[in-house]
Formats: sequence, structure tokens, C-alpha cells
Amino acid sequence: MQKKEKEGKKFMTLKIIIIILLIIVFFLFWARFIATRGLKVKEYAINAPKMPSEFNGLKIVHFSDLHYGSTVYLKELKSLVKKINDENPDIIVFTGDLVEDDVVLSEEDVNDIIAVLKELKPKVETLAVIGNHDYNHAYFGEITEQLDWHVLDNTYEFFYYKSSTPLVFVGLDDLTEGTPDYENAFSYINETDEDLYTIVLCHEPDQVQEFANYDFDLVLAGHSHLGQVRIPLIGALYTPPGSKIYYDDYYLIDDASMYVSGGIGTSTIKMRFLNKPSINLYRFYTK
Repeated sequence: MQKKEKEGKKFMTLKIIIIILLIIVFFLFWARFIATRGLKVKEYAINAPKMPSEFNGLKIVHFSDLHYGSTVYLKELKSLVKKINDENPDIIVFTGDLVEDDVVLSEEDVNDIIAVLKELKPKVETLAVIGNHDYNHAYFGEITEQLDWHVLDNTYEFFYYKSSTPLVFVGLDDLTEGTPDYENAFSYINETDEDLYTIVLCHEPDQVQEFANYDFDLVLAGHSHLGQVRIPLIGALYTPPGSKIYYDDYYLIDDASMYVSGGIGTSTIKMRFLNKPSINLYRFYTK
């Protein structure tokens, strides 16, 4: 009887080990091949009474952290472009990390990426800022120079659209690899006495602490991927430097809002969990 009990315990232990291994294998398979596929659209309504009334209903699509060559290739890029165009945005903004830093692209690859991104169809324009991975190769400049994107590098743009009173888009250089110049980026304040609705584009969300003394209404950032791997009741398991303080999808900072994109590709590990690739759609309401 004692021998049978020992054999039974051994069998039960082996069974538990096999179940645990199967769970781990399933988790790894899911995180690598299922959770990195598909694309969610996260829609946000933004109450912006400070905006001129002509901007009521303005639509901005925000995407970030493409990391082409990680889990994103031409098929996924085409799907992304279609998904963005389906939202019929007035403006598209990209907040950095176009190509994964350790990826080597052929000339054909670069031309393919340019051809697909040229299919983006905002009603007005596409704005972009550079990310930390974009400093590790020349692809960002090589690609964006062939597109009609307006790269805001420590500078700003007045955006009039249908109004004689503009919005302001401020674009910042990367926090960890670049050289942010906040004085120049916000220098529009020397050109006008009006209190203009200001949207700041930056890669790392923690950068908001560096320009907190300037007036702004909305910050759009990326970089954190919202953690890539998220666990119920815990949230993000890991976020990179530059997103240690702010890494979730929304924060209220004084009277301003900050939205952080979950990104499209992956970095460091080619996995996601409870955090599908996503783009953000913002609808602005002035009343």
C-alpha cells in the first residue's frame, strides 16, 4: 500500500509539472504569435472648450513605436495604414521608433516601407517626432524625407485648418538619445499673446516633467508600449527608461491630459500579453 501511495504521489507530481510546462508553452506561444497580431483602435473623446469652435469634431489618429522588423513587417504595415485611413483622420501623428534598432533593411525594404506609408491619407497632414531607436540607424530620416510628413524637431507648427485662430503642435527631440530644446520648441509664446490650445508630441512620456513649466493642454507620447506584457491586478511588468513614471494609457497632469500609445511593434522581447497592438483615435469637442 505504501509503495502504491508513493507511486501515486510521483504520478501526481509529474502531472502537475507537465501541466505547468504546458501552461508556460501556451503562454509563450500566445504572447509571441497571437497577442502581437491584430490591431485595436482605442477611441477617446476629448473635451476642449479652449479650442476655437471651428475645430469641433476634429479627428487625430495617433500611432507610435512601429519597430519595423520586430513583429511588424510589410503585411502588418499595410494593415496599419488601412486601419488608420478607415478612421478618416484630419491629422495623423507619429511619436517615434519607426524601425527596430538592431534591424538591417535592404534598399528594397526601405522603398517598400516608403511606398506603403505614402498611402496614409489624412485630410490635412501627418506630423512626427523622433524616438530613441531612430537614433541607432539612418532609416528615420531616409524614410521620412521621402514622405510628406512634417517632422517637428524642437519646433512648433500653427495649425489653422478652418479657423483664423490656430492650434499649436509642439514637437520635441527624443529625451534619452536626442537633445531636447524646450525654449525653442515653445518659442511660439513670443509670437502671440493669445492663449492657444497646445498639443505636445514627444516620444518618452516621462519627458513631461522636463517641460512642465510651459503651458500645454494635451501631450501625446509613446515609448512605454504600456508595458507590452501586462498581468491582471499588477499591470505592466516592465517599462523602459523614459517611461518609469508615466507608462499607462492616460494621465491627468494638473489641467492637462496625456495619452500614451500602446504601440504597434515590440522591443527587447517579441511578445505582448493582454496588450494588443493599438492606435489611438481622438475626437475633439469644443462644446
